[in-house]
Amino acid sequence: MSIQGKLSGAPMVRTYIGIGSNLADPARQVMRAVAELDEILGCCCIASSSLYRSKPLGPQDQPDYVNAVAAVDAALPAAVLLQELQRIEKRHGRARSGPRWGPRTLDLDMLLYGDEVIASEALTIPHPGLLERDFVLCPLYEIAPDLQVPGVGPIRAYIERCGEAASGVTRLGDRPYA
Repeated sequence: MSIQGKLSGAPMVRTYIGIGSNLADPARQVMRAVAELDEILGCCCIASSSLYRSKPLGPQDQPDYVNAVAAVDAALPAAVLLQELQRIEKRHGRARSGPRWGPRTLDLDMLLYGDEVIASEALTIPHPGLLERDFVLCPLYEIAPDLQVPGVGPIRAYIERCGEAASGVTRLGDRPYA
């Protein structure tokens, strides 16, 4: 369904969502999350990247992650969209207790919200790890190679390190949602 059919008249903001999982069939968790983004009232999933495998960012005694990035047109304020993302995480069994960067069934991070720069207690946009995390940068570049990161510049300038050998990020297959 188009966004106009979901919430007519509201301005749309192109938003990029980082998706990751390393528990309970991670590839399935990520693909389900992409579909669920499209079910949020006021949102329309435009595209998603291929799935990528990466080593954990934090403790190494946990399974590898499966990651992707989705492009969503949203007619919701960023704070409301963040709440919706957290609801999806919770439905997937995400527990916010435990070690930082520990294993999880689902992690949804708002990477960019249009050309806005947001610095609040609950949300920082652009996401602070966006350009340092190859497991986010590689799939984001796949679906938005000409993207301009607010306050930073073109994503293309940061992509040279995204080859599998350089980054440790492995592309697993085709895009689950085009």
